[in-house]
Amino acid sequence: MPTKVTYIHVKLLITDFIKNIPKTYLQQRRIFIMEQKMFCYQREQTAGCNGCTGAAGVCGKDAAVAALQDELTGALIGLAKACGNNPKTENTDRIIIEGLFTTVTNVNFNAETLTAMIQAVNEEKTKVVPNCSSCMSPCGNTSNYDMKNLWNEPDEDIRSLKSLILFGIRGMAAYAYHAMVLGYTDETVNSFFYKALSFISYDLEMEHLLPVVLEVGEVNLKCMALLDQANTTTYGTPVPTKVPLTIEKGPFIVVTGHDLKDLKLLLEQTKDKGINIYTHGEMLPAHAYPELKKYPHLKGNFGTAWQNQQKEFADIPAPVLYTTNCLMPVKDSYADRVFTTEVVGYPGMVHIGEDKDFTPVIQKALELGGYEKDMEFTGSNGGSTTMTGFGHQAVLGVAGQIIAGVKSGAIRHFFLVGGCDGARPGRSYYTEFVKQAPKDTVILTLACGKYRFNDLDLGTIGGIPRMLDMGQCNDAYGAIRVASALAEVFQCGVNELPLTLVLSWYEQKAVCILLTLLHLGIKNIRLGPSLPAFLSPNILNFLVENYGIAPITTPEEDIKALLNHSK
Repeated sequence: MPTKVTYIHVKLLITDFIKNIPKTYLQQRRIFIMEQKMFCYQREQTAGCNGCTGAAGVCGKDAAVAALQDELTGALIGLAKACGNNPKTENTDRIIIEGLFTTVTNVNFNAETLTAMIQAVNEEKTKVVPNCSSCMSPCGNTSNYDMKNLWNEPDEDIRSLKSLILFGIRGMAAYAYHAMVLGYTDETVNSFFYKALSFISYDLEMEHLLPVVLEVGEVNLKCMALLDQANTTTYGTPVPTKVPLTIEKGPFIVVTGHDLKDLKLLLEQTKDKGINIYTHGEMLPAHAYPELKKYPHLKGNFGTAWQNQQKEFADIPAPVLYTTNCLMPVKDSYADRVFTTEVVGYPGMVHIGEDKDFTPVIQKALELGGYEKDMEFTGSNGGSTTMTGFGHQAVLGVAGQIIAGVKSGAIRHFFLVGGCDGARPGRSYYTEFVKQAPKDTVILTLACGKYRFNDLDLGTIGGIPRMLDMGQCNDAYGAIRVASALAEVFQCGVNELPLTLVLSWYEQKAVCILLTLLHLGIKNIRLGPSLPAFLSPNILNFLVENYGIAPITTPEEDIKALLNHSK
């Protein structure tokens, strides 16, 4: 059951916190923000662990793009409020979801695209409330929101809670978008986007915002279940699959991102053309889906962690297709080989539109010709292959072996080590954690954080691999399904299972997943490499006291503490 929010306790925490703040602090902070060229703290690798404020952010977006993303968000809030008392059109949901997804970190760096999307949002609002634009006595109820009001919010706790709501629904919009392109939608999910966006603009107290924060997690669970249904219905149930890291000679295309539909369309268009297809980053789990596995020219996976793309893409004789986020600023060394589609955008790159005609990508692959001989590449730890496809169906398919292993003592503990990856040095923690985990423990993993260690051979326990790759960040629902099923078998709560979540976070999808875990009442999560900058001391204290969230320390100390705690 979700932990009950104790508003009185939170208010007491707030009161104590405010008493200890220098009187000039809030005023100084507001001036500080107003004087900056940009302000963004929605991802883990924000400048100084406080926020990006200069001419460009750590992710690579410049101040102009940051301003347009803020303007887009404000327009989406205006559209959401307009739909409060007026019926939406058949296009409104898609515009809301696309707009939110576009503002996720490392999705879109293109000012022209953002400007066009802002215009589309404003035009949609005019369709919903046609008389507002010409009203002689505007009430302001449908006005676009100025995001500076949020960044300059004098109450740090209100700003923190609203940020959690905003960043959470941005992440959830990514999942909703992937389901939507496959024809799967849920009115409960869609309606919540409007509610959450509207709440950001309202002058509300803690007791009104806290339930909405947890509701983000609740609705995101439904959204992730929807995406799981969409993927498995369309492409089949993933099966454990060994994926080579070798690139065969001849023309090839690298596909990165998260959108399986784009990969499927590209596979269809490249049949019998002598072009091999390789996944990159979060596209790796595609190899486990039967409807994608049947294409013989889906050969393997290229590259390691997504943040290494600027180095790894520099010299490959092949084009790269970006289907969703994880786009880094494109270097001149490979700019002529980058193609984008869907909501992804970067200035000067060729964009594949809604017609999904990948001819330019195919022609570039044939033109470049690929390698003259097979090229042996390795993972981050020197491995030549990796395994994927241990979705919740596959894991629960060997539940009997798992249960027997736990009861016999062969399996002492499960660690879910997953989440987003990034370039911060402290992320080597996750590699060392997996390496040092005792041989009677099992590592569940998902999302791009696994590239730190997914080429390691950890052996087996009772025929079960010690490392089980459960898929993309989009597949986090699977881990929840497994935990819930095991809790049912052992007739205990999830928090009583020999299971600990050791998570790395980076961008907004990690935020909504964390909120889902909190909604489910899951406690004692280890989070790193740093705690979110948008959490005020009070809100962080609330999460620590009510959910036991703790920062990572060292692999040695954390493994010892977690195993002792589970006894």
